[in-house]
Amino acid sequence: MAIGLNQWKQKILAFAGGLGAPGLFLISFLDSSVLTFPVINDLLVIELSINRPERMPLYALLAMLGSVLGCVVLFYLAEKGGEALFHKHAGDRAPAIRNWVVKNGFGGMLFAALLPPPTPFKVFVVAAGVFEVPLGSFVAAVALARAMRYFGIGYLAVRYGKQTMPYLQHHRFKVVLVLVALGLVSYVLSQVVLRHRPTARC
Repeated sequence: MAIGLNQWKQKILAFAGGLGAPGLFLISFLDSSVLTFPVINDLLVIELSINRPERMPLYALLAMLGSVLGCVVLFYLAEKGGEALFHKHAGDRAPAIRNWVVKNGFGGMLFAALLPPPTPFKVFVVAAGVFEVPLGSFVAAVALARAMRYFGIGYLAVRYGKQTMPYLQHHRFKVVLVLVALGLVSYVLSQVVLRHRPTARC
């Protein structure tokens, strides 16, 4: 069964790579919902952006949208009855992950989405659906994190070309720290804006 699944993954990857931008969207969607393609999204963004630098914003946008929509699908599946699935994959970490997503909401999902593999982000997505994190906060957090990730990778691809992946691997922790810092700044600014939002008058 595992061999068959791997063969299907290879076929999907070959098909998606030949499609270019739409294929990137498809892979991003599948990776964030029902299948897993580790690092493939990043590699496709890099390859496509190197070949067509002027279209990098489009590639990053499609990767972001595909990932967000895939996460929303997984969120709804979990909301409809994914608690057993959550506990199965979270294991001993289940209580900690539950507390994290419930107590931190937007900030918690943003931080989890910014962490690099092998962070089990799908477990956080399932937890968000199971424990009813507000959909708006969930989508905003995932979209912001994915935008920073794919636009950042696209920028590096245009600047460094084929050396992008070696650069990311060599400066992995620095890149993560920068993304987390940007995420925290965005979170703080969003809280300030919401705090000073005028209340509706009766």
